[in-house]
Amino acid sequence: MTKTNQLSTSTPMFDRSAYIHIPFCEHICYYCDFNKVFLEGQPVDEYIQSLLKEIQLTQALYPEQEMKTIYIGGGTPTSLSAKQLDVLLKGVREQLTFDDRNEFTVEANPGDLTQEKLQVMKNYGVNRLSMGVQTFDDRLLKKIGRKHTAADVYETMKFLEKENFTNVSIDLIYALPGQTLESFRDTLTRALALDLPHYSLYSLILENKTMFMNWVRQGRLQLPEEEIEAQMFDETIEAMEKKGRHQYEVSNFALTGKESQHNLAYWNNDHYYGFGAGASGYLGQTRYKNHGPIQHYLKPLRENQLPIVETEELTRLNQIEEELFLGLRKKVGISKQKFQQKFHEPIEAIYGEVIQRLINEELLIEEADILRLTKKGLFVGNNVFEAFLLSEKE
Repeated sequence: MTKTNQLSTSTPMFDRSAYIHIPFCEHICYYCDFNKVFLEGQPVDEYIQSLLKEIQLTQALYPEQEMKTIYIGGGTPTSLSAKQLDVLLKGVREQLTFDDRNEFTVEANPGDLTQEKLQVMKNYGVNRLSMGVQTFDDRLLKKIGRKHTAADVYETMKFLEKENFTNVSIDLIYALPGQTLESFRDTLTRALALDLPHYSLYSLILENKTMFMNWVRQGRLQLPEEEIEAQMFDETIEAMEKKGRHQYEVSNFALTGKESQHNLAYWNNDHYYGFGAGASGYLGQTRYKNHGPIQHYLKPLRENQLPIVETEELTRLNQIEEELFLGLRKKVGISKQKFQQKFHEPIEAIYGEVIQRLINEELLIEEADILRLTKKGLFVGNNVFEAFLLSEKE
């Protein structure tokens, strides 16, 4: 694989998705390693104009037919004022071809949403919200650096119901420091009682350069044992299934027909634009990443240059690896026939021994044309994905 900071201009036309990053936050959560900065004192208006310029420059080089999905994440997109949101969304809709029947998601925090902001979003076709709830335990919310409370979640949900905005997903985190099984079960019960169409559930991952990682290294943070974490995961699957929310990907549960189309674009290894500071994209055989620091992102755009810091040309082996890593995250797994159509070689010819070993270890199941992870395999997914690395064996 080769790395540069230029995109290839020979990228063919595809239907694509778009990820748009708003890095501003009114506070920083202790576990977060996403690209984010404190809102106060930041050049927010210039950032929005620069982001719209990035879309324009990218479109000139790589015209699209129609966006399959648009996802605005962060940071905290709802930390923008209603007026700033209006400028952003108006520009996005003017520059990206999008059918209102497709999925258009904006991330929001409980307590951040106002009637005015929601109306702006509706005006421009936003039809799905993703909310970072994390837990319903106020003590834990404080411990992880969140500023909202469980009461804020209920207030926001009541407000959305009143506004007839029901296509809402919430994120929960399990295996938090000091989280007991009882506390987690309470969160799960309360989350499901909201009767939402979609839930995402992630185990806490300690990332470098976060306050949590520093505290663990100092011995100031105790995390639940792995057996407790596994039980939380098991009980989640069981509780979700009972409520008709099927697990369609390692961390995601939905009513049939309410699966996140944007997330599926990633796991189906589809192409997508990444706009904004620190955003990543995938066009043709190239993965690329933008500058993360705000000023580093703005500088090239002031000179009508794309703010790309790095590109990676994927070899055939890289593409095969990614097809496995991403496809196996989905509960339905991967089709051997589709794999052969895409790579002109049976999957067994490349991974025969690996597949057999993982089946013997009860981490993988082979069902006619399908290869998928077992329940045990889903829990230790990253270990399974490592077995499919080819580039290190070259």
